[in-house]
Order: sequence, then structure tokens, then C-alpha cells
Amino acid sequence: MTGAAGGCMLTGMTDIQLDNRGLQPPEPMVRILEAIRGLAPADRLVVLMDREPILLYPELERRGFAWAYVDDDRTLTVFKPGPA
Repeated sequence: MTGAAGGCMLTGMTDIQLDNRGLQPPEPMVRILEAIRGLAPADRLVVLMDREPILLYPELERRGFAWAYVDDDRTLTVFKPGPA
């Protein structure tokens, strides 16, 4: 995991970046699941990917996380959803 982190002034969220490009399965999924273990409610994990991690989505949901994947730049954002 890279140590890069950025803030978002409007939401108060901190972006934690993880570069999973060039890794073979299951390493990207393992790294993401490891990274979200310490994710604070106000943090987002922003992951650079080579492919969409479809098999990861059910596990993220099971652990209470939401996600957004942008195919154009192959970026996955994982976060804890706020109260409804």
C-alpha cells in the first residue's frame, strides 16, 4: 500500500491510495481487504486497478462497505456508507 493520502475539504474524508496495477489475482483482492481493516469511517480507499474486481464486491458488501468503480481510469473507491 502506498502511503499517499489526500483530504477532501468539502466532505472531511481522507483518501488513502493503493496501487494494485500489475498484480495477479488474488493479490489485488487480498491487499484491498487488508487495507479496509483499518479504514476509518471518514476515509476512502482509492485503488488503481488493471481490471474491475467483480469477485470483490460481495465481500465488500458483507463487511459493510460500499464502492464505486470508474472504468475509464480503472479506479475503485471503497468507503463506509453514511447513515441513511
